[in-house]
Amino acid sequence: MRILYVGDVVGRPGRRAVGDLVPGLRDELGLDLVVVNCENAAAGKGITPDLASELLKSADLLTSGNHVWQYRAIEPYLERETKIVRPANYPNAPGRGSSVVSTRSGVPLGVIQVEGRVFMRNLECPFLAIEREREKLGPAVRCVLVDVHAEATSEKQAIAWYFDGKVSAVIGTHTHVQTADERLLPGGTAYLTDAGMTGPYDSVIGMEAKASIDRLLTQRRSAHEVANGNVWLCGVVIEIDEASGHATHVERLKRVVDEG
Repeated sequence: MRILYVGDVVGRPGRRAVGDLVPGLRDELGLDLVVVNCENAAAGKGITPDLASELLKSADLLTSGNHVWQYRAIEPYLERETKIVRPANYPNAPGRGSSVVSTRSGVPLGVIQVEGRVFMRNLECPFLAIEREREKLGPAVRCVLVDVHAEATSEKQAIAWYFDGKVSAVIGTHTHVQTADERLLPGGTAYLTDAGMTGPYDSVIGMEAKASIDRLLTQRRSAHEVANGNVWLCGVVIEIDEASGHATHVERLKRVVDEG
C-alpha cells in the first residue's frame, strides 16, 4: 500500500494546491490512498462542510486538529461524514477519532488522530486514546496511520516509540514546518515529526508576515490573513506491507504549485 499524507492545508492557496497537484501525484507516485489534513482550510483557521466536501474530491480521507471547532456548522458534518476524523481525545465531542478507508483492491487503512497535550489543551491522554481507537479498528485492519496533531517534538517522538510495531505510521502535524527526520523505527513504524504545510510559503506559517510580526512586536491581537504566492504542497509518502502492516519506506514530499 502506498499512501500520501498531505500536511496542514492553509486557506484557498492550500486548497488549490490539493486540487491541482493530488490527481497527478496519484498517477506519478502510484498512490493507493491520499489523506489530507484540513483543519486550516477555511481562511487559515477551521473547516466548513462545503470546503471539506471540496477537498474530498481529491482526498480519500481528511484529518483535522485543534481548529476543527472554529465553525459550528462542522459539528453535524463530523457526525454524518465518515471520511473526516477529529482528535480522538476530545471528551464528548461530535464525530469520530478514527475511521477506515479502503484501496481499490479492498485493503483497509485505519486512520487515527489525537491532539498533543504539551503546550496545548489539557485533553485526555493521547496514548490511551490511540490504544482505544486501535482496538476499535480491530485486528482485520492491519495498516494504521496515526496523525499526532501536536506542538512538542518530544511528545510526537514519544508516541511514535510507544506505538512502534503496533501501527504502520505516526506522522506529526500542527507546526506547519516540515521536518527532515523521516525514518523507519525498528518495529516497522514510519515516523516524521511534522509533515509540513500546504499553502503559501512566503509567509509566517501561512499567514501574512506583517500581521504576524506586528502581533509579536506589540503583543496585541491582530487579524490573521492568509498569504499568497509561492504555494507548496508538503507531505509524506509511506509504503506499507499489507500483510504485516509494517512500513517499508517513508519519504518527504514537497511540490510547488505552477502559478502560470
